[in-house]
Amino acid sequence: MKWDDLKNWSGYWDQLRTILLDPKVDEALLEKSLQEAREKMPVPVLWLIGKTQAGKTSIIRAMTGSETAEIGNGFQPCTRQSRFYDFPADIPVVRFLDTRGLGEVSYDPADDIHYCESKAHLLIAVMKVADIKQQPVFEVLHTVRERHPEWPLLIVQTGLHECYPVGGQHIDPWPYDQTPLPDAVPADLKRALSAQRDAAANLPGHAPVRWVAVDLTLPEDGFEPPEYGLEALWQAIEALSSLGLENLLTRGEAVHDLYERTAHQHIVGYATTAAGLGALPVVDLVAVSAVQAKLLHSLATLYGQTWDKRTISEFLGLMGAGVATGYVARLLGRTVAKVIPVLGQTVGAIWGASASGATTYALGKAAVYFFVRHRNNLSVDSETIRRIYAEELERGTAILKDRLQGKS
Repeated sequence: MKWDDLKNWSGYWDQLRTILLDPKVDEALLEKSLQEAREKMPVPVLWLIGKTQAGKTSIIRAMTGSETAEIGNGFQPCTRQSRFYDFPADIPVVRFLDTRGLGEVSYDPADDIHYCESKAHLLIAVMKVADIKQQPVFEVLHTVRERHPEWPLLIVQTGLHECYPVGGQHIDPWPYDQTPLPDAVPADLKRALSAQRDAAANLPGHAPVRWVAVDLTLPEDGFEPPEYGLEALWQAIEALSSLGLENLLTRGEAVHDLYERTAHQHIVGYATTAAGLGALPVVDLVAVSAVQAKLLHSLATLYGQTWDKRTISEFLGLMGAGVATGYVARLLGRTVAKVIPVLGQTVGAIWGASASGATTYALGKAAVYFFVRHRNNLSVDSETIRRIYAEELERGTAILKDRLQGKS
């Protein structure tokens, strides 16, 4: 882009509109920056172990609200005998690690322990209550707790209804945190629950062990509620880990919070990339704009929105000429500073990184507001979106300053 072109701010806004439709970026640089953003914001990891058909996938489905098919297609191998499931898939807010084959094949947990010991925030063992042959699971738990006595352990007992008498239904209120178990619990179920709990008494380690009994079924199975004990499971996870996952995934503005955190990780990663480009002694502004365009494409996909000429024109129109003027002026300012001999190599680089990264951050945050309103079929207020851009421009400058100085 030439200097004369930059003097025409409205023309640059038109140029940006063109770039938004067809962003071209250095994908390798972009992925590197996104990976750095992920590492700076570690994802909570829940490590699930158990025998096949113990109910691990049902737990993931209940916690995330994902359909079974989506989960089945979303698992990826991470070690020789384990796999992970990220939710959401692109930039996750939670990761589930799932060991496979316990009790069916010779299972050496060494690889999994090595992989998970620096990553897992909580170990969850899943046991079907009607399955008395849990020795393979306890052997793994013994190994893990011996090696990591400080790790808390949550043991989830599943499939309660398999031990109900004919026609039996869930007990209301949920009683399985009582010791001893109350008489209302069917005798066969009580014996099965107690046998598994007694078997865990000799596990090594000093961190707490907590038990939760759940019955996560499908609506057509005829048990009400189908996610029986889920609240108790959430309470146990929060008590042992303090991860705040229930707030993030299920309560209040749950979906909003989930998307917002995912979007934030996108935005910070792309802003870091733009800052890196902006710090270069000579760089075409089209490169920075292309990164910003790629970010907006990514956010549109995250929120399930169509990103076409009409939507782009609406977004830029709502942002207004004032934002366009300030946007280009900041980028122009860093270009001027960077061409000054000597001074431009220091002040110009910092200015360039700050301007490029901060405008990227602010555009991303404004776009989140835009996409959320569109997704909910609500009107977008031009004053609000401009205020968000202005506020986030300041916040983005501070965030990028910390990152460039290595403070975050």
